Amino acid sequence: MSTQPESDVGAVVGERRHLTNVAYRLLGSLAEAEDAVQETYARWYALSPRQQEAIASPGAWLTTVTGRVCLDVLGSARARRERYVGAWIPEPLPDRAEWGGADDPADRVTLDESVGMAFLVVLESMTPAERVAFVLHDVFRYSFAEIAETLDRSPAACRQLASSGRRRMRAAQAPAAPSAGQTGLVRHFKEAWEARDIEALVGLLDPDAAMVADGGGLVGTVLHPVEGGESIAAYLIHIADKAPGLKLLERTVNGRPGLVAQHTGVTVTVAAFDLEGDRVTRIWAVRNPEKLRAWTGNGPAEAIL
Repeated sequence: MSTQPESDVGAVVGERRHLTNVAYRLLGSLAEAEDAVQETYARWYALSPRQQEAIASPGAWLTTVTGRVCLDVLGSARARRERYVGAWIPEPLPDRAEWGGADDPADRVTLDESVGMAFLVVLESMTPAERVAFVLHDVFRYSFAEIAETLDRSPAACRQLASSGRRRMRAAQAPAAPSAGQTGLVRHFKEAWEARDIEALVGLLDPDAAMVADGGGLVGTVLHPVEGGESIAAYLIHIADKAPGLKLLERTVNGRPGLVAQHTGVTVTVAAFDLEGDRVTRIWAVRNPEKLRAWTGNGPAEAIL
């Protein structure tokens, strides 16, 4: 049994939210993030009391281990995602104020620019080592000396990895912070979709817009991106005709204006938007029920998107 003072035990347990925030940004999945944090604590409690007492900064140790666990998960995830049916989109998260469940995911993950869907999708393009170095340094402000402990590389090498990740992020032109105008744009988009007004939808979509859907092979959805504003608008009207009674709700998705589609009272799709000016440039429609557990009671999903 550990002989740690109660205050020290509390400090260790109190790191859980921070570790979950780190792991979610590294993995793009709340379920995988929680598993990684659980593994980190399992390793901590596997240490003897003497080993625990020898660790000068338990918080730093826990973050280092979480980073290493996530690095391993990211390495194996690449192979898994090659076998994934259709597109893989990061797991969407609701906003605390809009969540009605007792176990609030927003209590575990802070919603800011580093969890925006566009930001997370760019992270997916990085190598595992780039992603760890970039997230730990640019998002959480860890030093390269600390990151070197996680990646088992020199601080200089970690600096180069973070710089490479930063270039990827700049090249992708990740969008700026959301504005009140973007909320209105999503509302107009919702109203046009509900009215089956294809002309209005086309006017709200960038001509080069793209829509990507993630069903994970578990529910029906398009397996390839729908490209072009007119094609997306036509597809959305087809969906509305195919699913009478589809209910659209304005919700915050990963800190940005988004939409939730419900059918017979069950959340079947969570849509995140990339918005530039007065146009929608990209839609990410998450259909995979395993990624909607924070949004639904896990009822059966209809083939909507």
